[in-house]
Amino acid sequence: MPKILRIINRFNLGGITYNVSYLTKYLPSEYETLLIGGPEEEGESSSLHITDSLGLKPLILKELNRNVNPIKDYRSYKEIKKIIQEFKPDIVHTHASKAGAIGRLAAISCKVPIIIHTFHGHVFHSYFGKLKTYFYKSIERYLAKKSTAIIAISAIQKQELVEKFKISSADQTYIIPLGFDLERFNQNVIEKRQKFRQTYKIKQDEIAIAIIGRLAPIKNHELFIDAIIYTATKTSKKIKAFIVGDGETKQQLINYIKSKNCEYSFNTEKETLFNFIGWQKEIDMVLNGIDIIALSSKNEGTPVSLIEAQAAGKFMVTTNVGGIKDILKPGCGFITETDKEFCEKLLESVSSHNELMIQAEKGIVFAQDRFSYKRLVKDIDELYKTLMKKQP
Repeated sequence: MPKILRIINRFNLGGITYNVSYLTKYLPSEYETLLIGGPEEEGESSSLHITDSLGLKPLILKELNRNVNPIKDYRSYKEIKKIIQEFKPDIVHTHASKAGAIGRLAAISCKVPIIIHTFHGHVFHSYFGKLKTYFYKSIERYLAKKSTAIIAISAIQKQELVEKFKISSADQTYIIPLGFDLERFNQNVIEKRQKFRQTYKIKQDEIAIAIIGRLAPIKNHELFIDAIIYTATKTSKKIKAFIVGDGETKQQLINYIKSKNCEYSFNTEKETLFNFIGWQKEIDMVLNGIDIIALSSKNEGTPVSLIEAQAAGKFMVTTNVGGIKDILKPGCGFITETDKEFCEKLLESVSSHNELMIQAEKGIVFAQDRFSYKRLVKDIDELYKTLMKKQP
């Protein structure tokens, strides 16, 4: 029975936990998988309810954190090495940057036969300055040379890894899109929509616009705020904006909204243009209640919020980053190149909401076909078998 050690950065609410959980649960029974990762960080919600719902018991490494910390990182490295020596995996499969670095270094040191890394995103632009970015690129190039396979989650991401940033070679880099349980976004839709809109006092004639994700500089929420204000001043329609998520830039965003002389709220006690509602476990209810989904990031891998929004039949307005062009069905959203265009297209999505909503419904089947967790499991199983056959 092949043994898989699967390592993720941390168990915070997001798409990575869903993907590793589905792989751990639904890979054929011929595999034995041990799932490990760090805990959620301050400002994040734990995703352990996802693993619990699937009957999984992952191992939590308390020292494994997102930020660089030489002492904690070394302890994590030693702990993962110990796990490898005891579990004796045939494959170590890491997901995301920190787990990818520490996990692969430990696997290399322990001479694990097959080492695989999935890039859920990357830090090769818009995160750091030139020197730090060069440092991270150098590390990733070294680790890629020591890896058996690299997984890109979109064709655009593979092009970036192989051609633009020269991290990995073409023959070792495989494209395997993410996979989710998307059927829930089309179950009890009317009931979920009514519940969400009643909870947050969204009137029948109001158009609700949301951005979903971690509150961090790379997500560029300021652009979302600017676009909402621009739209509110240019349209006669009533709009309400929801910021779903939490993180390090929360106070900064509050101050930014204040500087624009706009009101915000954390609850339903008063009517405000901007509403911070934190992390939401029932994201299907959120998406059923929202009318338009926006994404203003400077860099992304494959945004889970847009995959889920498409599965819920919502129209989207997004910046052109990462693999977004690979995941959006034409006609289901606006992909913008500049801040000005982002603002203008958000206004257009409100002005032409009824017509665009009909177009967006065409994305439901498209998303379910391309991003099913069953397809993900099948693709990974085939890759594992291919790589194992090549072993001496």
